[in-house]
Amino acid sequence: MIRTFSHQEVLDLAKYATIPIINGLTDLLHPCQVLADLMTIQEHKGRLAGLKLAFIGDGNNMAHSLMFGGAKMGLQVVIASPQGYKPDPLVVAMAQADAKANGGSVEVIDDPLEAVQGADVLYTDVWASMGQEEESKARMIAFEGYQINSDVLKRADQSAIVMHCLPAHRGEEITDDVIEGVQSVVFDEAENRLHAQKAVMALVI
Repeated sequence: MIRTFSHQEVLDLAKYATIPIINGLTDLLHPCQVLADLMTIQEHKGRLAGLKLAFIGDGNNMAHSLMFGGAKMGLQVVIASPQGYKPDPLVVAMAQADAKANGGSVEVIDDPLEAVQGADVLYTDVWASMGQEEESKARMIAFEGYQINSDVLKRADQSAIVMHCLPAHRGEEITDDVIEGVQSVVFDEAENRLHAQKAVMALVI
């Protein structure tokens, strides 16, 4: 298993290795997290296909993997990111092709309030990921208005669940009252990392 920055390192390792390689995280993708996320949604909603998932924030590895995973499972995935922080257009196009084949959809927009309208799942991530600490001030300005708070949550479906891959910067991308609220499933989600990753290892060993 490899956790790294450059996605090419995973590809190179897979090319030359004689054993299965698990992508634990790269700058491009975070597939292990999304397996746990989909498991958590299934547990709380009883299904995946047809649900609307709104991701608010940086079009990062988390957004990329949610698009891929959601598209494969027939979800309607909406990513709301500010200009300059959109997901990779190639990833979006590939995920949209997956969605078309599986009855889902993938959309990238600017407006977070539009994205969360009627959503079944609200998801966010830190504004400055590992290795981006020097950009944090600029990102704080760029992502103003991209916070999941109680007002934003009210625009989602009344039974919506709130997710975060953790660790969270409370008061930035998500407020304390929401992450600790009754609609938050972030701690179930964190536990499911263990179970989902056990399943991956059981599959490849």
